[in-house]
Amino acid sequence: MRKTIKLLIDKLRAFLREKLHQYDVTLPYVITLIIALIFVVGGINLFVELTESLKTDLLADYDQQIAAYVISHRNPALTKYFIFVTHVGDIYGYAAVLIAFTLMSIFVFKNWKYIIQIVLVLILSAVSNLMLKRFIDRARPGIEHMVSVETLSYPSGHAMSAMAFYGFLIYLFYRFKINIFLKIGVILLLGLLILSIGLSRIYLGVHFPSDIAGGYIAGFIWVVFCVLLFNLIDVFRRDPRTPIV
Repeated sequence: MRKTIKLLIDKLRAFLREKLHQYDVTLPYVITLIIALIFVVGGINLFVELTESLKTDLLADYDQQIAAYVISHRNPALTKYFIFVTHVGDIYGYAAVLIAFTLMSIFVFKNWKYIIQIVLVLILSAVSNLMLKRFIDRARPGIEHMVSVETLSYPSGHAMSAMAFYGFLIYLFYRFKINIFLKIGVILLLGLLILSIGLSRIYLGVHFPSDIAGGYIAGFIWVVFCVLLFNLIDVFRRDPRTPIV
């Protein structure tokens, strides 16, 4: 994936440099970044449009049936697990994971870049989630909430942040040169955590299943955008013809 992204960036950059080099050496890079931003903004707009079009009786029926099925499996052991998991997908959970990842980045990988990247991903996800919630203005399910909630429903902030934060961690661990079994184990664990956080919000009665799906989609958009952005910056930094240092 990383090689494909870099290849696309290089081709676009070379094309723009050939056409625009007589104006400004940095102009092709600026245009490339603008195009990337246009794609992301367009994806968000498409997400919002699709969200509006999904307000149908059919979706309401699916939400009700899926939620009823998940809630029907409530028991003390699952409740403890899902409450724990939902806290892992909250601010204190991210803080704990971020501290652990910071120590790993400093003492194992000896690189602050990864810390800056993962923090940026989380901030972008959190801020955009609040904006989307305000814009779409969907109320929470009218059933018993097993945990307290204060914000609106769609898209799920827990699902969106989990996909963005832990999804980007999956990407980083995929790139890290570590033991293959450790890498696979961490990726599977993070994938299970993403799914569990989303499922926990349905189980605890604070989200519709479509809230979770919307959160996953929006979070994945940020993962793709940030992977593109960071690889773009990396390519530009390695190019001696740009003034980036």
